[in-house]
Amino acid sequence: MDDGNGRGRTHPAPTGSPRDPPASFAEQATVSNGGIHEEFDANWPDCWDRAAELLSWIEPYDTVLDDEDAPFYRWFTGGKLNAAANCVDRHVEQGRKTHTAIRWEGKRGERATYTYQDLYVAINEIAAGLRELGVETDDVVTIYLPMIPELPITMLACARIGAPHSVVFAGLSADALATRMDAAESEYLITCDGYYRRGDAFNQKSKADNARLALEQDVRTVVVDRLGEDLPHVLGDAEWDYHELQATHAGETVEPVARDAEDMLFLMYTSGTTGEPKGVVHTTGGYLSHVAWTSRAVLDIEPEDTYWCGADIGWITGHSYIVYGPLALGTTTVMYEGTPDYPDRDRLWEIIDRNAVDVFYTAPTAVRAFMKWGAEYPGRYDLSSLRLLGTVGEPISPRPWNWYREHVGGGECPIVDTWWQTETGAILVSTLPGVDEMKPGASGRPLPGIDAQVVDADGTPVAAGDTGYLTITRPWPGMARTLYDGDERFVREYWERFSDPDTDDWNYFSGDTACLDEDGYITVLGRVDDVISVEGKQLSSMEIESAITSVDGIAEAAVVGRSSDSGDETDIYAYVSTERGYDGTDVRASIVGNVESVIGEAAVPRDIVFTPELPKTRSGKIMRRLLEDIANGESLGDTSALRNPEIVGEIQAERDGR
Repeated sequence: MDDGNGRGRTHPAPTGSPRDPPASFAEQATVSNGGIHEEFDANWPDCWDRAAELLSWIEPYDTVLDDEDAPFYRWFTGGKLNAAANCVDRHVEQGRKTHTAIRWEGKRGERATYTYQDLYVAINEIAAGLRELGVETDDVVTIYLPMIPELPITMLACARIGAPHSVVFAGLSADALATRMDAAESEYLITCDGYYRRGDAFNQKSKADNARLALEQDVRTVVVDRLGEDLPHVLGDAEWDYHELQATHAGETVEPVARDAEDMLFLMYTSGTTGEPKGVVHTTGGYLSHVAWTSRAVLDIEPEDTYWCGADIGWITGHSYIVYGPLALGTTTVMYEGTPDYPDRDRLWEIIDRNAVDVFYTAPTAVRAFMKWGAEYPGRYDLSSLRLLGTVGEPISPRPWNWYREHVGGGECPIVDTWWQTETGAILVSTLPGVDEMKPGASGRPLPGIDAQVVDADGTPVAAGDTGYLTITRPWPGMARTLYDGDERFVREYWERFSDPDTDDWNYFSGDTACLDEDGYITVLGRVDDVISVEGKQLSSMEIESAITSVDGIAEAAVVGRSSDSGDETDIYAYVSTERGYDGTDVRASIVGNVESVIGEAAVPRDIVFTPELPKTRSGKIMRRLLEDIANGESLGDTSALRNPEIVGEIQAERDGR
């Protein structure tokens, strides 16, 4: 990436010493062939037959890849299948009725277990109920539920009848829900009375009601009674109780609808550069095959495993690696409704111990929180069942990577640091844990069949060690097909910048910056817009944050740009959370010295604010937009998605008192 003087910067985030996967892991890994990258390249795109073979097809496909209308690529054309049948029916038919599909852990310690037979029955009953309400093939059904079993059941019921689902994260506001339902022209809503937030009942139905009032179309609503007497509610016109609707259709079965491989499976809204949410369209055949293959090859999931992804199903990670990927493979997937520190900071480790979890997949933000709380919490439990650890959502720097492996993985578990996006549908960059050596801080090479390059502003690949833009130069099965609000926006946002339509040379622009090392390992540095311009230099937020968190005693950091008092330049403003036993006086000088040493004097924060924690969404991501507003003294926007809204006031008070 250009530094303002026409030169590429050479300050990649530091990585740790390479680590080989343990021999005991490599011997049992689902992928142990060291030549798999070369095999995929030699047989591309037919190499993706391997992913499609993990599924059951109602009608076989004719062609693996149809690229005649690039960048609107089509995968497994001519094939027909049903996602719900692949995730449930075929496992039942193969004699695995009693195998556990979902283990649910509720906010207040409630537990529920669904076998594949239980799931089959519930999905059919809800599918029959939706049909009764008028849901037809290709109708978009909006789902606005917290992490309760009814969420994946409803998703799969929609898939069964060929109705795309649009899951809206339960923590989003009524306005956000209304915007998404309006854009999707959705006339069906599945929600609940409420859910528990840190033990208190929170009214979800009131938000859903407000959203419905803002919509022009009539909406039929199904309401899950989650809280019972803790939050009584009344059903109005065009509203049905979820469990009563299910009981009405007890024992009924619905034939799974044969869907074309290119038919839409679901719609997921994500933020856009214009501020308007983008409706990302994912299709049935390519998406399902890709998440199944990566669940097996990267996350090493086997049907006999108990697997836990700590994300929320309201985001793409939960779709791909809580629901569709694990269930397509017939494994046991854990769902957790709560937060990592409620009712205590050992909650996650108790769940792993009790359920003998084999594979754990979480966000670096969560790992940094675990570090801050202390190693004694995981140390209280037997975590020896863990075979593999994974991270997702943002880059992980070497210190938390090593802490995670040592204190959660017992110093033995391989870690896969995965890079992918809502738009990619599935993992694109990662090590294969039974094949590749690990480099703390670097995600790894592009997966077999994926061609990722780091390029400069002209689209030319950068030299090893230089920073550039991460692009994908070949299509992949799990890719988004378009945006629901228009093909033109799809091309403009993802394909125009580094493509040449005249030569049919199409390159996907990820919007992320990265660097490539001499072994082809990619270190993702953050979003292009996560760049702070200081003295004409473009500095990556992630690079600065990595330099800060590599200091002993630092658990988390977030940096933002702050307009200087003169208004004609930008200062760097850092928010830092320390590990227990440290405070700002202990580490301030070390932060300044390390940032200056690793990156340069221009990257040293003008001010450092120490805070007990950083504002995070309930999916665990730091909400940097709010920190930027606080730094610049601006009014705050919507904070409804925060799991710890009280910390915003504390940070504001700290800033105002400086």
